[in-house]
Amino acid sequence: MLRKNRMGISFGHLLIVMLVVLVLFGAGKLPTVMRDLAKGIKAFKSTLNDDDTKE
Repeated sequence: MLRKNRMGISFGHLLIVMLVVLVLFGAGKLPTVMRDLAKGIKAFKSTLNDDDTKE
């Protein structure tokens, strides 16, 4: 039986989500989507850090 992590999402669930994402976006577009997601996360983190330094 697969063990669940803290959020209650097992490895099987993550695998299904990754397969759905692969089917929706296709293997060719997936690197672009992940790159854009990473840029968004970096921008969000930098905004949080900028807000902390202003206080």
